[in-house]
This record gives sequence, structure tokens and C-alpha cells, in this order.
Amino acid sequence: MSEQLPPSDAGEHEANDEVRATDADAWATAAAEDLAAEKARRRTQYGPPPGSAAEELRKLVDNVAEKLSGIQSPLLGGIAGPAAQQVVRQVVQQAKAAVEPVIERNPDVFDHLAAAGGELLAAYRSAVQAQEQRWTARGTGPRDPEGDGRDRGEGTGPGERIDLD
Repeated sequence: MSEQLPPSDAGEHEANDEVRATDADAWATAAAEDLAAEKARRRTQYGPPPGSAAEELRKLVDNVAEKLSGIQSPLLGGIAGPAAQQVVRQVVQQAKAAVEPVIERNPDVFDHLAAAGGELLAAYRSAVQAQEQRWTARGTGPRDPEGDGRDRGEGTGPGERIDLD
């Protein structure tokens, strides 16, 4: 008996599976369309998203090289000016030639460095905010009973109060 064909309602199960598959595809299509529309809206509102850290470093190097190459130095005078500009251009080209292979070989490193920089900045902000809270809270603590921000010297510190008046 186990070798018999399935009952006649097997066709209904296949039809239900097809309906579920088209429903899942419809949902995925709608989600993809919504995501694309949201990305387009953000692009128009905020401009194009920044590239990877490696791309941004490459842009920075190109912009700095362009600015340095266009600098005219009044200190060098009219005679030494063109020669100095040529030296600056050579130095800039050498720096670009040294940086470019590093960027090409290790693009992920720059993304990690950018993320680490963000983490360091967040830690610094947290430390500064905590210190500011301590500084502002000190004005109304036990050492300042009147609340005018002056230290009366009557705290629990190890030092001895000396009256200079």
C-alpha cells in the first residue's frame, strides 16, 4: 500500500505551492521596489552616499595634489617660481605613486581604520561629557554649601586648609 500513488488532492497541494511561491516573489519584488525608491529619495535629499574609505582617501590625495600644484609662491619670486612649482609637482606625483598601490592592495584596511576612528571619537566624546558633568556638578557639591562655585576647603581631601587672610 505504501507504493500507491498519492490521493487525487495532490494537484491542489501543487497549486497552493505555486500560489505561495508567487506570493513570496511578489513580496520580495515589492520590498525591492520600496528599497530602491527609498534609496532614490535619500540620494535626492542628501546627495550621493560617500564611497568606501579607500575611495575617499584617493579623492583626498587627488584634491590635495591639485591644490599644491596650483599654489603660486610670492616668496620665491618670479625667477624661482616655475622651478619651485615643478619640484612641488614632482613631490606630489611621487606621493600619489606611493599611496596608490597601498590603496589598491588594502582597500578594506581603510574601511577598518575609518571605523576605528569613529569608535575613538565616540569614546573621546563620552569621556569629555563625563568630565563636563563632574565639573558642573562640583559647583553644588558638599565642598560648596552656598552653591556659588567657590571651594571652601572643608572637603575630605588629604590636604590641610591654610588661611592666607
